[in-house]
Amino acid sequence: MIDFRSGRDHAGSSFDFISIRIASPEEIRGPRDTKERERLELQGQRTWWSWGEVTKPETINYRSFKPEKDGLFCERIFGPVKDWECHCGKYKRIRYRGVICDRCGVEVTLSKVRRERMGHIELSVPVAHIWFFKTLPSPMGNLLGMTLRDLERVVYYSNYIVIDPGKQEVELHQLLDEDQYLDLRQKASAEGDNGFRADIGAPAVREILSRLELKKLAEELRSKVATETSQHRKKQMLKRLKIVDAFAGSGDSGDLPNDPSWMILDVVPVIPPDLRPLVPLDGGRFATSDLNDLYRRVINRNNRLQKLIQHRAPEVILRNEKRMLQEAVDALFDNGRRSKAIRGRGKRPLKSLSDMLKGKQGRFRQNLLGKRVDYSGRSVIVVGPELRLHQCGLPKAMAVELFKPFIIHKLVEKGIAETVKRAKKIVERESSEVYEILEEIIQDHPVLLNRAPTLHRLGIQAFEPVLVEGKAIRIHPLVCAAFNADFDGDQMAVHVPLSFEAQLEARVLMISSNNVLKPSDGRPVAEPSQDMVLGCYFLTKLPPGFDERLAGVEGKERVAAKEELWKDARRFGSPAELEMALLSGSVGYNSAVWFWYVPPHEAADPYPRWVMTTVGRVLFNSILPRQL
Repeated sequence: MIDFRSGRDHAGSSFDFISIRIASPEEIRGPRDTKERERLELQGQRTWWSWGEVTKPETINYRSFKPEKDGLFCERIFGPVKDWECHCGKYKRIRYRGVICDRCGVEVTLSKVRRERMGHIELSVPVAHIWFFKTLPSPMGNLLGMTLRDLERVVYYSNYIVIDPGKQEVELHQLLDEDQYLDLRQKASAEGDNGFRADIGAPAVREILSRLELKKLAEELRSKVATETSQHRKKQMLKRLKIVDAFAGSGDSGDLPNDPSWMILDVVPVIPPDLRPLVPLDGGRFATSDLNDLYRRVINRNNRLQKLIQHRAPEVILRNEKRMLQEAVDALFDNGRRSKAIRGRGKRPLKSLSDMLKGKQGRFRQNLLGKRVDYSGRSVIVVGPELRLHQCGLPKAMAVELFKPFIIHKLVEKGIAETVKRAKKIVERESSEVYEILEEIIQDHPVLLNRAPTLHRLGIQAFEPVLVEGKAIRIHPLVCAAFNADFDGDQMAVHVPLSFEAQLEARVLMISSNNVLKPSDGRPVAEPSQDMVLGCYFLTKLPPGFDERLAGVEGKERVAAKEELWKDARRFGSPAELEMALLSGSVGYNSAVWFWYVPPHEAADPYPRWVMTTVGRVLFNSILPRQL
């Protein structure tokens, strides 16, 4: 259960904090007394979740396609399918708002309440919540001081557990098989020992949990930890003490304290029907959420067990049905955690409540943390070596779409379009004025690039956009390390900061040229790697065979050897001449050349001279600043 705690009205948008705790059966189903329920509802003090009990596994009627009464889509429980219309049609229109139909019992209200209202299933026997016992470490097992294997044997009706030893020679919480239990019960009966008690299944675990005195247990564990010499046993005790303290201190902040027995369920909440929809397809077929199948399985087994209890079926049959009900509830909460997953059509495992919440496609990461954003785009990234460090290449089609409101505003402002509607048509036609205005807009408007997962601050940075052809975003190779990006199909998202403050923050704080150091340790994050290093090596490499000829040769002999190697080399006076020769194919990057070198005035030897070099080395040095 999630509680919102705020100094303001809980319906407001601001909260101080959110606390998560275990829900009690009363918080799920509400008061059992009908008059008490009605009184609290009239006073506006409705705090429980459920709007009614789901007793039938049916979803919709195959003839009328309307929800079945007391079924998984019941309108009386979850609200009307159509706005301001009850199930039977007696009340229609908004003027009957809030009226509860005397025929069908449906409240006349908006259909969107079917996304909010929950129901519940009243279980014939208690079942254990799989999240609390079938995990490592197991909170339920640690609290009871039992291993997970022993706890499973009790919960799934394999072994009895001693609740009260009485006068028998057994220990508290000791496991017994069927024969041992029958022998001890017979012996206790013969001796008149009314204190001996042992039970099986989740009801037994609940009774043990409800008998726990947490404060006293915490004190006992602390004294044992202080005197324990074995490190392994001490570690186990500390784990148990942590769980005990968590339960014991759960009511300190003014909340209702967590009761350990609430880990055993009497009632299963049914989530709103619009979160597990039944969608009609062509040909009269329906596509349904897997949760409906899992809920139906729980209801069917629960109803069958109820009938068997009423008909006083043999204990062995009842025990099997109870175990099957436990397994059905397990599958609903976390399908496949304990045993083989329940599968639907095509041998596909059904998606349980846990599967809907966890992972990248789950409710938290997909719908709450990640949302669709206006003024954003997404595309594959490719290398843009011609870009500056603070620039990114933005495809023209994407830029037009992202900056459309700014373009429309400029078109109207300049009088090219009289109305916004006319401006939109000009943008859609992609006329030359659009791209001229776009070039003007992007001069002073940085964009944000983000690559998921954003694991640190440098995962989202600002760049000055440069319009490029094609459909791929281009980025400078030096910023790849910060994004942990490569060019094997990675995608990046583009966001446009709208307000002046956002643009200023992007330009000053987030621009990539201001983020060349790691925030964690101050080491440079923008450093050449991979193809940049390989390219620099290839560009500055001597012609084939030259390294071998010059190896081990020093002094005058080296000068003579170099002159011999460069005697037939061509001469060039400027980098421009070299580039022309390179483009014509008369020289290559590793070709030996003589180059007229003019040193800077502050150099130790400022006189111009011919130097022996290669085409690649001249081009490499022409890119570097003269100060280097």
